Amino acid sequence: MSTAETFGRTIQLFLVDGKPTGLRKATIHGWTGMLFVSGASAFGDLTARDEVDRTGVYVLAGPDPATAGGTRVYIGSGNSVAERIRQSAVKREFWETAIAVTTSDDDLSKGHAEYLEARLIEIARKAGRVVLDNGTSPDHGRRRLPEADVANMEQFLANLAIILPVIGLDMLKPQPRAVSQAAQPAEQRTTGEVHFEIRHKSGVQATAVEEEGEFIVLEGSEALTGTGYVQLGYRELKEKLIADGVLVPQGLGQATDRLRFSKPWPFNSPSAAAAVVLDRNSNGRTEWKVRGSRETYHDWQQARAARQEATA
Repeated sequence: MSTAETFGRTIQLFLVDGKPTGLRKATIHGWTGMLFVSGASAFGDLTARDEVDRTGVYVLAGPDPATAGGTRVYIGSGNSVAERIRQSAVKREFWETAIAVTTSDDDLSKGHAEYLEARLIEIARKAGRVVLDNGTSPDHGRRRLPEADVANMEQFLANLAIILPVIGLDMLKPQPRAVSQAAQPAEQRTTGEVHFEIRHKSGVQATAVEEEGEFIVLEGSEALTGTGYVQLGYRELKEKLIADGVLVPQGLGQATDRLRFSKPWPFNSPSAAAAVVLDRNSNGRTEWKVRGSRETYHDWQQARAARQEATA
C-alpha cells in the first residue's frame, strides 16, 4: 500500500478574493508545491501573482468540443508559467479552467519543469480520462536529471495526483482494474468485488462492480434504447458511448430494442449507469441489486457502513 493511501493529508484551499468562483490557491501541508486555479474571469489575477512568474508547469482544461461530456486538456511548462500560460490560453478556445503549478521556494529548474510536463502528458494519456490537446508526447527520459532529482519529481507528481481531483480535475487517476485489465475474463479481474445486477422486465440484463469510487458496467451488459424517456444529460452521454463504440447493436437475430456494452465502462454514480442501461432517469441506488439477491445497492451500502462503524 502506498504512502498516499496509508496516511491522511491536509490540503489547504485558500480563496484569494474570498469568492469560490475567483482565484484559488491549493497546497498540501509540508509540500513546497503550490497550485493556483482560476476560471476565465480571474485569469488576470492568476497571471499577476508573483509566485506564477516562476518556473513550473500549467494545465488548461475545459469541455472537449468534439466529445459530449468529455474534457480537453493542454499541459505545458515554462521558466515563467505566467508568460507561457498567457500565450497558450490565447491560442486555445476550449479552456474554462487554468491551473498554474510552481513552488513556494522557487526551486524548480527548467529541466525539472520539462520532466514534469513530459510525465504529466504520459500519465494523462495512459489514464485516458481526458482528451489531450498536446500535439506531441515529450520523452521524459531525455531530461537527464540526476537520480535524486527524478525521485523528487516523482514525489512531486504523486502530490499532484492527490491535489488535482480536489480542485476538480481527475486526469491522472489510473483506470479501475475492471477496465484496465479488460483482456482478462471479467470474473477473474473482478475477483473479490461485490457484483451488482439489473434484471429488467424487458429482458435487459446488466452487471457492474464498484471500484475506487467508480461504478463500472461490465462488457456484455445490455442497455435499452429508443424508449423516449431518457433526458438530455444522459441522452448525450449515451450518444457519446454509441459514437465511441462502447455501446454497440446486438448481433443478428437479437432484440433490436437494446444495445450491448462492448467493453467495461466506468460511471461516476450507480444512477448514471442505471440511466444508460434503462434509457431513462433512474435511482441507481435501488435499481442495482447485489447479484443473486434482492438486496439493493442502497441496502448493501448501509450494511457496509454499519460494519465499518462497528469495527472502527
